[in-house]
Amino acid sequence: MRRKPATVRFARWSATHPWSAIGMWCLFVAACFLLGGMAGSDRISDLESGVGESGAAGRIVASGDFTEKPEESVLITAESGGALDTGAARRAAGELAGRMAALPEVERVDEPVLSPDGRALLLPVTMAGDAETADRRVQPLLDATAEVERAHAGLRFDQVGTGSTAKGLTETLGEDFVRAELISLPLTLVILLVAFGAVIAAGVPVVLALSCVATAIGLSALVSHVLPETSVVSNVILLMGMAVGVDYSLFYLKREREERHRGASRIDAIEIAAETSGHTVLVSGGTVIVSLAGLYLAQEATFASLATGSIIVVAVAVLASLTVLPALLAKLGRWVDRPRVPFLWRLTMRPTPSRLWPALLRPALARPVLTLIVSAGALLLLALPALDMRLKQPGSDDLPRDIPVVRAMDRLTDAFPSEGTVHEVAVRAPADRAEDVERALDGLIDRLADEDLFAHDQEPVVRVSDDRRVHALRVGTPHSSRSDGARESLTLLREWVPEAMSGIPGVESAVGGKVADGMDFTAHLQARMPWVVGFVLLLTFVTMFLIFRSLAVALSAILLNLLSAAASFGVLVAVFQHTWAEGLLDFHSSGAVVSWLPLFLFVMLFGLSMDYHVFVVSRIREAAMDGAPLKEAVREGITRSAGVVTSAALVMVGVFSIFGTLSMVEFKQLGVGLAVAILLDAVVIRVFVLPALMAALGRANWWPGGPSRRYRGRHAVPAGEAVRGTAPSGGGLVASERGPSRL
Repeated sequence: MRRKPATVRFARWSATHPWSAIGMWCLFVAACFLLGGMAGSDRISDLESGVGESGAAGRIVASGDFTEKPEESVLITAESGGALDTGAARRAAGELAGRMAALPEVERVDEPVLSPDGRALLLPVTMAGDAETADRRVQPLLDATAEVERAHAGLRFDQVGTGSTAKGLTETLGEDFVRAELISLPLTLVILLVAFGAVIAAGVPVVLALSCVATAIGLSALVSHVLPETSVVSNVILLMGMAVGVDYSLFYLKREREERHRGASRIDAIEIAAETSGHTVLVSGGTVIVSLAGLYLAQEATFASLATGSIIVVAVAVLASLTVLPALLAKLGRWVDRPRVPFLWRLTMRPTPSRLWPALLRPALARPVLTLIVSAGALLLLALPALDMRLKQPGSDDLPRDIPVVRAMDRLTDAFPSEGTVHEVAVRAPADRAEDVERALDGLIDRLADEDLFAHDQEPVVRVSDDRRVHALRVGTPHSSRSDGARESLTLLREWVPEAMSGIPGVESAVGGKVADGMDFTAHLQARMPWVVGFVLLLTFVTMFLIFRSLAVALSAILLNLLSAAASFGVLVAVFQHTWAEGLLDFHSSGAVVSWLPLFLFVMLFGLSMDYHVFVVSRIREAAMDGAPLKEAVREGITRSAGVVTSAALVMVGVFSIFGTLSMVEFKQLGVGLAVAILLDAVVIRVFVLPALMAALGRANWWPGGPSRRYRGRHAVPAGEAVRGTAPSGGGLVASERGPSRL
């Protein structure tokens, strides 16, 4: 007798030892979460995150071991926005300076500086301690500023700096994520209630997904001490964890319930679900992990961090579905269908086949070539705007202007342009050449003074490291970071710096800063993207071919996923590179897509879309293995999988759409891009393109050979031996002790 697959063996052990399986899972989750919290996370440093010349500049500056003190700037202007009473402003600044100097959080208060037009006064403050914790220690400074402002009517005080800016943004964006979490959980539960018609059945996938997220966050923190992580990795883990965690549980739970309601015993139903949906979950998780691994080829620390966090949560979700979920189902038994929601329960368990999906599939099966041309053509039209995609790194210009600290930053940079967009010149040379470097930088400063592309409101200051080997110079520009003027100033500075340093032996120089970071990062991604895309396509093709033993299935999987990804990119460009949707989605268009998004979105979409593709094609193959003609197998496979795939897609679209409501434009673009792609994949691809393509290919779908015989006969039931059970919506299988057989 042939040995059963590992998914069945795991499921059977868990189902027959439920308390042991549940207990071990709870210990695993608790251990990962607690150990991760105790170890903390190691964040990506400037030495690791930069690429190109800007990365080199960051590494040069870091090698100088400069003491980076957190700085705050208090801007005093007329409350009316008009002319400033300079005398009153200086008296207020003096009072504030005295209050600030008395605070233990403050190291130094400098003399106030009047803006060139005389309409603003700037009070520079240097905080004590390190910059990393400034946001947690800045509140006394903010309180002092607020008290002085209340005592001086007619003056407006704006505080901007290392701590106050981080605190203001964190509070606003933190509220965004809390709101997103509060909305996403009830929304997911409502969708699952509609899918199952029972409260416990709806709650199981959500609870399991949350446990996967907690586990992955803990494991990610531990792994970060080997591969440092970016600050947004926990948000990506939450996004991916809720999506795949709910989906995988949904696939498994739906199939177990389907078999149980056909008459299979509790253990048999779990085994059948493990052999079919469990196998699909394992394959789908593998394809998602393979796709995400492509991000490592980007050779950039942020992408490596996102790949690591996402791979961890997907692997944990697969593990949960194959181990603890069978134990939960075995322990709950028929209680999983309690308490029932009357109308929804009858809707999900109706004995007659659904008429909707056969009706929707009729055009694709009756006229496959025409349907394929029309549906694929529509997706290609949606993809057309992607040809005009422009990329840009997000910056302060992309932050919502309704955040108080952002408005304060705008007023500060209007009065003192050198405090806004800044380039950083970094020079490293032997210590005995320090005087030569300083003379060269003084000459560069003189040259900058005659160029309108650079700011002249404050004199640039050269910083020198203790060992005199590293020099750093901050150069401001009056142009916003996303403007052509900022890019032109960077290009000019990158020409002038090597000229200034020529003739100095052993010198290294580079120009960095936010503008340089964005330009170099975008150029790096454009150079690496072909490698990542090629890797994902090749590995996906190989994986699909090994699963289905069919070149046609493997090629069609790649082509259909490319089609849905291209269409989602087109929608992304149409929405965010133009202004028509600004009011609808509450954002300000920068005329570009966030530079890191296309690559990350492509990898995620390719992985997540494979969930549905593998699941649907597996059901079609099951029907074909039972002897159904191809078109009947396509109809039966898609109809039988319609409920679970639609529910899973709605969960993903719901979760991703909530990210489209967040304040930061990169999260808006990520949410909209993912939601659109999943919607197109679950509706247009599954209902029209896939069935039309398979119907048009005919027997060539399974070339070389016929449908895989891996499962043939395993669940076959001789005529007359079927046990009584309720046929699910859309027809399908009846069960015996040996499993299901097609009616």
